Amino acid sequence: MVRRTKEDALATRHSLLDAAERVFSEKGVSRSSLNDIAVAAGTTRGAIYWHFKDKADLFNAMMERVTLPMEEALEQMGREPGRDPLEDMRQSAVDVLRKMVNDPVVQRVFEVASYKVEYVGDALPIKQRHLEARNGCLAEMTRSLQAAADLHRCALPMTAAMAAQGLHAIVDGLIQNWLLSPHEFDVVSTGQQAIDTFLAGLGFPRPAPQAQAI
Repeated sequence: MVRRTKEDALATRHSLLDAAERVFSEKGVSRSSLNDIAVAAGTTRGAIYWHFKDKADLFNAMMERVTLPMEEALEQMGREPGRDPLEDMRQSAVDVLRKMVNDPVVQRVFEVASYKVEYVGDALPIKQRHLEARNGCLAEMTRSLQAAADLHRCALPMTAAMAAQGLHAIVDGLIQNWLLSPHEFDVVSTGQQAIDTFLAGLGFPRPAPQAQAI
């Protein structure tokens, strides 16, 4: 009975997160109420407060369901003995773009985060989680770039932290521009070439031709 109750609670949580994705996508975060989300999930506001403190907590949980696997992948870049951190970083960046294109849930959540949230009122705490995720990503990119520079004996023309800012801006900018008009360009192919060109500009070797295949 207890196990069934836990399963039911988990199912309700997932249902609320699914509903939040839909409602935030349709109305935007600031114009969506917890009651809207409860109705969309076929439950009550009380169920929301059982699982989440407020709208910001619900939004962050919705984001983390999609982004945590990506953040965990970033944390593993270059940590496995014998692996090249440069190739791990290339692959991780392109995988984010590919997942966004191929997974409708990821695409919808990224769109909400990019264009349908205002850091005001009850959504203001969302900004802090956004900054934490960005800073964590930059820290892992900085670590991997420095490790790759050491491995390849590459004298970076800027600090690893500055290079990480540039690489992050490329990936983030591609995502935001693609979300505005998904059929306008191939974000995976464009992203792969842009990332390789940027890394080559830092002095890193380009990947072998077969490694560039989409």
